[in-house]
Amino acid sequence: MSPRHYIGPVPTTHTTQADSKGEGNSGMSKSGASAPTNKWVGGHAIVLGASVSGLLAARVLADVYDRITLIERDRVSEVGIAPRRGAPQGRHAHGLLSRGAEIFEELFPGLLEEFVAGGAPTISSPAELRNNLGGHLLCMTGEYTELSDTYQPSRPHLESMVRTRVTGLPNVKLIDGCQVVGLETTDDNTRVLGVEVLYTEDHSADVIHADLVVDATGRSGRATKWLESMGYAPPPEESLQVDLLYVSQHLRPVPGSMGREKVVIIGHAPTRPTGAEYLEQEDGRWILTLIGYGGHHPPTDQAGFLAFAEPIVPPHVFASIRDAEPLSEIVAHRFPASIRRRYEKLSQFPEGLLVVGDAICSFNPIYAQGMTVAAIQAETLRNTLQGGGDRLAQRFFKAVSKPLGVTWQMATGSDLSIPQVQGPRPLPVRMINAYINMVLTAAEQDSVLAERFLKVQYLLVPPTTLMRPGNMARVFAGNLRRRR
Repeated sequence: MSPRHYIGPVPTTHTTQADSKGEGNSGMSKSGASAPTNKWVGGHAIVLGASVSGLLAARVLADVYDRITLIERDRVSEVGIAPRRGAPQGRHAHGLLSRGAEIFEELFPGLLEEFVAGGAPTISSPAELRNNLGGHLLCMTGEYTELSDTYQPSRPHLESMVRTRVTGLPNVKLIDGCQVVGLETTDDNTRVLGVEVLYTEDHSADVIHADLVVDATGRSGRATKWLESMGYAPPPEESLQVDLLYVSQHLRPVPGSMGREKVVIIGHAPTRPTGAEYLEQEDGRWILTLIGYGGHHPPTDQAGFLAFAEPIVPPHVFASIRDAEPLSEIVAHRFPASIRRRYEKLSQFPEGLLVVGDAICSFNPIYAQGMTVAAIQAETLRNTLQGGGDRLAQRFFKAVSKPLGVTWQMATGSDLSIPQVQGPRPLPVRMINAYINMVLTAAEQDSVLAERFLKVQYLLVPPTTLMRPGNMARVFAGNLRRRR
């Protein structure tokens, strides 16, 4: 047996909090961060995938399990702060929404300051943000009164810093360059006992035992296939075909060419199935991501890339892009469909298995919800663990279904606002999209309403807050003024 292999125990009887060497009664996690008082579970947990959702799950589990093993196919220990093969979207524009930033800071105190120290820009004033949604340029005058600062680390920067924090915990071990090829289960398949792995370096194989296996391997849905092979029904699926292509390049614009603006977001509109994001990142770099739905995909050659951007972005933004120094090749990534797997609807599920991240719900990435939704799932898992480890998966799936459902409706509803996306548009969807268009119309001149809409977009408050009487009055008054 190779000394690098970290072999966990066979499933053990769960210890109580009082029996866990005194850990947990202090109200502090192993990372030193304050955490809710969870019922001590003990034993060994394996997390499959060291992407953002896997890292956040490992951080939460480290508070209640004796040992955590992160298993990652990529050699992330050699990547540093750079895109990796297993996360191709890391080469494109990313955003950490305000709700996600709050949860990240709660799980990793001081992390937001580390982002800034590492060069990540901070958005603290409306003047730094140009947000054009659905063909409406939001009014961003004055100062924020209801929004906190937002942060713009690149995906590789964020993932590297979170990975360093998680793997620095005393009870967490990372095994990279390791591929999971299957599950180890009891004879009757009622419980998962561990995973079968293959080491890519020398093609040796092992079985690593654990009390809990967490699938954070992404949207491919490996857990779904594993469940079927074990004789379980797969979760019902909802999907929306979007046929999206996004194409990106890192640039270094001429200093001062963007004035105070650090973020430019041009969303799709009912008459234009294209958009752009132009964001400042670390070290004065910017990233330009162009998007297009079916039949309107952006090109990947330099001339075509610029020509695609010119009619979408404002003239001063295009001038900045045109005169900028290219820092990378143009890269593309295709996103065929949004998928939601309704694990909460399953009546039977094996003990010792949990599914998180994109494996449950994978949204259209242009809305920048992914990392924040992963953080919300981690927060939900932490709260679920307060009830101990029994029927953990069923309780977690039920608890997380509500916030996932809200975000799913926001994303798919926005996609269905353009005719290029094929899908059912029942009356409620049409009514909601019509009202959102009225909100955005009024928000062109109403900075208060624009800020309240951003609170919804940043997942700080539910969309229903836009239906409160005071907000509806502003919406109708703004549209009346516009018609006059």
